[in-house]
Amino acid sequence: MFMGQNTVHDDQKYIDALLQNDGKRIQEIYTKFAPKVIGFVKQNSGDEDAAKDLIQEVLLIIYDQAKTKDLKLTCPFDAYFFMICKRKWFTRLKKSAKERVTNDPLAGFDSETLQDQVQQTEHFETKMQLFKELFQKLGDTCKEILQLSFGSFSMEEIASQLNISYAYARKKKSLCIGQLTKWAQESQVYKQLKEL
Repeated sequence: MFMGQNTVHDDQKYIDALLQNDGKRIQEIYTKFAPKVIGFVKQNSGDEDAAKDLIQEVLLIIYDQAKTKDLKLTCPFDAYFFMICKRKWFTRLKKSAKERVTNDPLAGFDSETLQDQVQQTEHFETKMQLFKELFQKLGDTCKEILQLSFGSFSMEEIASQLNISYAYARKKKSLCIGQLTKWAQESQVYKQLKEL
Protein backbone atom coordinates (compact mmCIF):
# COMPACT_ATOMS: atom_id res chain seq x y z
CA MET A 1 0.00 0.00 0.00
CA PHE A 2 1.34 3.45 -0.93
CA MET A 3 1.69 5.84 1.98
CA GLY A 4 1.48 9.56 1.20
CA GLN A 5 3.87 11.92 2.92
CA ASN A 6 1.20 13.12 5.38
CA THR A 7 -0.29 9.70 6.12
CA VAL A 8 -0.05 8.78 9.79
CA HIS A 9 2.33 5.84 10.16
CA ASP A 10 1.30 2.64 11.97
CA ASP A 11 4.06 3.43 14.51
CA GLN A 12 1.88 6.30 15.79
CA LYS A 13 0.99 3.69 18.42
CA TYR A 14 4.29 4.49 20.17
CA ILE A 15 3.49 8.20 20.31
CA ASP A 16 0.01 7.38 21.64
CA ALA A 17 1.57 5.04 24.23
CA LEU A 18 3.70 7.89 25.57
CA LEU A 19 0.63 10.15 25.80
CA GLN A 20 -1.47 7.49 27.53
CA ASN A 21 1.37 6.28 29.78
CA ASP A 22 0.84 2.77 28.39
CA GLY A 23 3.48 0.86 30.38
CA LYS A 24 3.44 -2.23 28.18
CA ARG A 25 3.96 -0.28 24.94
CA ILE A 26 6.54 2.03 26.54
CA GLN A 27 8.47 -1.05 27.64
CA GLU A 28 8.30 -2.20 24.03
CA ILE A 29 9.96 1.10 22.99
CA TYR A 30 12.83 0.37 25.39
CA THR A 31 13.12 -3.26 24.31
CA LYS A 32 12.97 -2.60 20.55
CA PHE A 33 14.64 0.79 20.09
CA ALA A 34 16.90 1.55 23.06
CA PRO A 35 19.62 -1.05 22.28
CA LYS A 36 20.46 0.67 18.98
CA VAL A 37 20.82 4.03 20.74
CA ILE A 38 22.91 2.53 23.56
CA GLY A 39 25.19 0.85 21.01
CA PHE A 40 25.57 4.06 19.03
CA VAL A 41 26.39 6.17 22.11
CA LYS A 42 28.93 3.58 23.33
CA GLN A 43 30.62 3.62 19.91
CA ASN A 44 30.81 7.41 20.05
CA SER A 45 32.57 8.40 23.28
CA GLY A 46 29.69 7.60 25.63
CA ASP A 47 28.62 4.93 28.08
CA GLU A 48 25.39 3.13 28.88
CA ASP A 49 24.32 5.62 31.57
CA ALA A 50 24.75 8.55 29.16
CA ALA A 51 22.72 6.64 26.56
CA LYS A 52 19.90 5.95 29.03
CA ASP A 53 19.81 9.63 30.02
CA LEU A 54 19.66 10.57 26.33
CA ILE A 55 16.80 8.13 25.70
CA GLN A 56 14.81 9.56 28.64
CA GLU A 57 15.39 13.11 27.43
CA VAL A 58 14.31 12.33 23.87
CA LEU A 59 11.19 10.46 25.00
CA LEU A 60 10.22 13.50 27.10
CA ILE A 61 10.74 15.79 24.12
CA ILE A 62 8.56 13.54 21.94
CA TYR A 63 5.91 13.36 24.69
CA ASP A 64 5.89 17.17 25.08
CA GLN A 65 5.54 17.67 21.34
CA ALA A 66 2.77 15.07 21.09
CA LYS A 67 0.88 16.64 24.00
CA THR A 68 1.18 20.29 22.97
CA LYS A 69 1.36 20.02 19.16
CA ASP A 70 -0.59 16.80 18.51
CA LEU A 71 2.39 15.10 16.86
CA LYS A 72 1.39 12.70 14.09
CA LEU A 73 4.15 10.33 13.03
CA THR A 74 4.55 10.02 9.25
CA CYS A 75 7.65 7.79 9.27
CA PRO A 76 8.83 4.71 11.20
CA PHE A 77 9.28 5.38 14.95
CA ASP A 78 12.63 3.56 14.91
CA ALA A 79 14.17 5.98 12.41
CA TYR A 80 12.55 9.07 13.95
CA PHE A 81 13.56 8.21 17.52
CA PHE A 82 17.08 7.21 16.55
CA MET A 83 17.67 10.31 14.43
CA ILE A 84 16.68 12.62 17.30
CA CYS A 85 18.88 10.68 19.74
CA LYS A 86 21.76 10.76 17.27
CA ARG A 87 21.51 14.50 16.65
CA LYS A 88 21.24 15.29 20.36
CA TRP A 89 24.28 13.10 21.02
CA PHE A 90 26.29 14.82 18.26
CA THR A 91 25.36 18.18 19.79
CA ARG A 92 26.67 17.01 23.17
CA LEU A 93 29.87 15.70 21.62
CA LYS A 94 30.49 18.99 19.84
CA LYS A 95 29.92 20.91 23.07
CA SER A 96 32.42 18.72 24.87
CA ALA A 97 34.83 18.80 21.87
CA LYS A 98 34.70 15.03 21.38
CA GLU A 99 33.81 14.99 17.72
CA ARG A 100 34.99 11.48 16.77
CA VAL A 101 31.93 9.69 15.39
CA THR A 102 31.75 6.22 13.83
CA ASN A 103 29.47 4.71 11.20
CA ASP A 104 25.93 5.97 10.74
CA PRO A 105 23.35 3.24 11.44
CA LEU A 106 20.65 5.51 9.97
CA ALA A 107 21.96 5.50 6.42
CA GLY A 108 18.96 3.54 5.10
CA PHE A 109 16.39 5.81 6.77
CA ASP A 110 17.43 9.14 5.29
CA SER A 111 14.07 10.07 3.76
CA GLU A 112 12.58 13.55 3.42
CA THR A 113 9.67 12.55 5.64
CA LEU A 114 12.02 11.51 8.43
CA GLN A 115 14.12 14.66 8.04
CA ASP A 116 11.00 16.85 8.19
CA GLN A 117 9.65 15.05 11.24
CA VAL A 118 12.98 15.31 13.09
CA GLN A 119 13.38 18.97 12.15
CA GLN A 120 9.90 19.75 13.48
CA THR A 121 10.78 18.09 16.78
CA GLU A 122 14.07 19.97 17.03
CA HIS A 123 12.31 23.29 16.33
CA PHE A 124 9.67 22.42 18.91
CA GLU A 125 12.36 21.65 21.50
CA THR A 126 14.13 24.95 20.75
CA LYS A 127 10.86 26.87 21.13
CA MET A 128 10.06 25.12 24.41
CA GLN A 129 13.54 25.90 25.76
CA LEU A 130 13.13 29.56 24.78
CA PHE A 131 9.69 29.66 26.41
CA LYS A 132 11.07 28.17 29.67
CA GLU A 133 13.90 30.72 29.77
CA LEU A 134 11.57 33.66 29.09
CA PHE A 135 8.95 32.36 31.53
CA GLN A 136 11.53 32.51 34.32
CA LYS A 137 11.96 36.26 33.67
CA LEU A 138 8.29 36.95 34.47
CA GLY A 139 7.15 38.22 37.85
CA ASP A 140 5.65 35.85 40.42
CA THR A 141 2.03 36.88 39.76
CA CYS A 142 2.44 36.32 36.01
CA LYS A 143 4.00 32.91 36.63
CA GLU A 144 1.16 31.90 38.96
CA ILE A 145 -1.60 33.03 36.62
CA LEU A 146 -0.04 31.38 33.56
CA GLN A 147 0.80 28.13 35.36
CA LEU A 148 -2.77 27.85 36.61
CA SER A 149 -4.18 28.63 33.16
CA PHE A 150 -1.87 26.01 31.61
CA GLY A 151 -3.31 23.62 34.19
CA SER A 152 -6.79 24.06 32.65
CA PHE A 153 -8.20 26.20 35.44
CA SER A 154 -10.87 28.69 34.39
CA MET A 155 -10.20 32.39 34.89
CA GLU A 156 -12.84 32.38 37.67
CA GLU A 157 -10.97 29.60 39.49
CA ILE A 158 -7.64 31.38 39.02
CA ALA A 159 -9.03 34.66 40.38
CA SER A 160 -10.49 32.83 43.37
CA GLN A 161 -7.26 30.91 44.12
CA LEU A 162 -5.12 34.04 43.92
CA ASN A 163 -7.68 36.16 45.77
CA ILE A 164 -7.90 38.73 42.95
CA SER A 165 -10.79 39.96 40.86
CA TYR A 166 -11.82 38.15 37.69
CA ALA A 167 -11.24 41.30 35.63
CA TYR A 168 -7.73 41.75 37.06
CA ALA A 169 -6.88 38.08 36.43
CA ARG A 170 -7.94 38.34 32.77
CA LYS A 171 -6.12 41.64 32.24
CA LYS A 172 -2.97 40.38 33.98
CA LYS A 173 -2.95 37.13 31.96
CA SER A 174 -3.22 39.13 28.75
CA LEU A 175 -0.37 41.44 29.81
CA CYS A 176 1.83 38.47 30.83
CA ILE A 177 1.29 36.68 27.52
CA GLY A 178 1.97 39.96 25.72
CA GLN A 179 5.26 40.35 27.58
CA LEU A 180 6.30 36.75 26.79
CA THR A 181 5.43 37.27 23.11
CA LYS A 182 7.38 40.53 22.97
CA TRP A 183 10.47 38.95 24.53
CA ALA A 184 10.19 35.93 22.21
CA GLN A 185 9.93 38.09 19.09
CA GLU A 186 12.95 40.12 20.19
CA SER A 187 15.07 37.02 20.83
CA GLN A 188 17.71 35.89 18.38
CA VAL A 189 16.51 32.28 18.68
CA TYR A 190 13.01 33.25 17.53
CA LYS A 191 14.37 35.21 14.58
CA GLN A 192 16.53 32.25 13.53
CA LEU A 193 13.57 29.84 13.73
CA LYS A 194 11.45 32.16 11.57
CA GLU A 195 14.14 32.13 8.88
CA LEU A 196 14.13 28.33 8.68
